[in-house]
Amino acid sequence: MTTKTFKYIAAGAVVCVESEIRGDVTIGARTVVHPKARIIAEAGPIVIGEGNLIEEQALIINSYPENIMPDTEGVEPKTMTIGTNNVFEVACGILCNANNNVCCIKNAADLGRNVILTSGCIVGACCQVNTCEVVPENTVVYGSNCIRRVQSEKPQPQTLQLDFLMKILPNYHHLKKTTKGGSTPVRN
Repeated sequence: MTTKTFKYIAAGAVVCVESEIRGDVTIGARTVVHPKARIIAEAGPIVIGEGNLIEEQALIINSYPENIMPDTEGVEPKTMTIGTNNVFEVACGILCNANNNVCCIKNAADLGRNVILTSGCIVGACCQVNTCEVVPENTVVYGSNCIRRVQSEKPQPQTLQLDFLMKILPNYHHLKKTTKGGSTPVRN
């Protein structure tokens, strides 16, 4: 079975060549994808919005559930949507939809496919959220026991860090091509 690969990278996105992007993936403007980050769309497209930061060894994967094989009849592709202003820190992993969230270092793919992160959530280092649930807005998951609390404000967008990385990364890494002008993702 051959898989088609489509990459749509909007103008203004910074995507390092050393990142691994497989499948039908759309990356929005002002999104930074570091070297060694992996974005894999197996079970359907992945749409990444604007202003996201995807650091080294982060894994974003839209995969089939363990009990379903890719060639099973009647299995419809399911789009994974990563909204805007998310931060996926070094070696974190995500299998679910997200918007305006922070996933801290070394979650090791511990955000399951049946989790819906609402807006403003922070998942701390080595914390797991593998249940079938909608995590309420502004929830913070932290500590070795994955304790939860609700914070009063949403995390601030990482605009200064994004601006810095958008200026500095092209000096040290080759970038995947984007289009000139406009913010509409294009086929690359």
